[in-house]
Amino acid sequence: MWLGLVRSFSLARLSRDHARVVERLGRGGRPRQEARPCADYWGHRWHQTLATASLPLGGAPSIRQVQALSQERLVQVHWEDGSHSLYPFVWLRDNCQCPVCMLRSAGARSLILSLLDINTTVDRVTLPEPTKVSIVWPDQHSSEYDADWLKKRCFSPEARRAQQEERFLNKRTYWGSDLNIPTASFQEVLHDDKAALDWLTALREVGIVYLKGAPIQQGQVARLSQRIGYLRLTFYGHTWQVQDKLRANNVAYTSGKLSLHTDYPALHHPPGVQFLHCLNQASEGGDSEVVDGFHVANQLRRENPEAFHTLSSLLVDYTDSGVDYCDFALQSKNRIIDVNCDGEVVRINYNNATRDSFLDIPLEQVQPFYSSLRAFVDLMCQPENIITYRMEPGDMVTFDNWRLFHGRKSYIPNPENIRHLEGAYLDWDEVMSRLRILRKAVHGDRSID
Repeated sequence: MWLGLVRSFSLARLSRDHARVVERLGRGGRPRQEARPCADYWGHRWHQTLATASLPLGGAPSIRQVQALSQERLVQVHWEDGSHSLYPFVWLRDNCQCPVCMLRSAGARSLILSLLDINTTVDRVTLPEPTKVSIVWPDQHSSEYDADWLKKRCFSPEARRAQQEERFLNKRTYWGSDLNIPTASFQEVLHDDKAALDWLTALREVGIVYLKGAPIQQGQVARLSQRIGYLRLTFYGHTWQVQDKLRANNVAYTSGKLSLHTDYPALHHPPGVQFLHCLNQASEGGDSEVVDGFHVANQLRRENPEAFHTLSSLLVDYTDSGVDYCDFALQSKNRIIDVNCDGEVVRINYNNATRDSFLDIPLEQVQPFYSSLRAFVDLMCQPENIITYRMEPGDMVTFDNWRLFHGRKSYIPNPENIRHLEGAYLDWDEVMSRLRILRKAVHGDRSID
């Protein structure tokens, strides 16, 4: 199925036991940072021991004993394997699964929060069978919870981390110039669920996948998007044609060199995924370049912490204006390096062409900002961080626009041989939705239920 595999990256995918066959790629590759463990809210006595709660093996888990800890307002579940989990009364009442409290057809809560007694007690807790917990509340409302549902929602730090990885696939494999870009068949991705699952899983973890064998005609990026859901409409349209254009309204629509960048930081929520399909290549020049922005950002953090702090804290103005799908005048403020609450890099927002001349920072921070940005750019331009490849007609590249810098070498325009790429955007929400659905279809994965 695969036309070319990454030299040190196996596309054997996640199974229900969360197995992966993945080796580190690139220079300085390292695993995703672990979330910081939370303090034990209920003290050592009530420490939960369920380390793999979200990933039950085999059949449904069994419960040996269940009890209410009234003083702590917790239900304690003792599992047959000797571990135990703790569940707050208020959370259990808030998540009652009965038809009155839950609209099952939508998987949505019907219970109105203003009617929830956040200091509720329980009348009784029983174990009608080894795979079911029953609770009667003070108002005599009854709730039942399946054992596997509870086990996946264990509040232990280990179980929470495992469940978040199952749901969001946050693991990343970092790389440099030694990466062999994962490559798949365009036709197989369109028609085979396993191929599509492999494609999207690699796109999530590695950040880029090459597709070969697309028809050499417009409309293929839109066709591929239907495998996922729908395209992201922007001011450049649902799809856009990358060509050397007279009076270009974007630097990409010229034959000049495109420096490494991410697309559309002039939007406060830039598109997450980009497709580019080669319909015709220039006779000379026009080679493409990509860099793992997360890898380079982490390299900057190690080598120049002050620069990393500057770029991850200061808001930079971006602008974009013109006429295309419609007329537009964009302004945004984005940090060049976005990090989450755990300090992990989650998005890069950098395009030198649309970085505004308005710089809304204190005067004394201007020089440090430029020094920090230059340090970041110098790192991304190091040969060991850049992959250069040449697209030929029928090739399509799909990549993570929140993570990858991409660019293009200049080329010599020829009216008789016009270089032509068709592009399109999607958001990560749609891509992750399809990835979860494909996992369920291919592996019978119920981890997100």
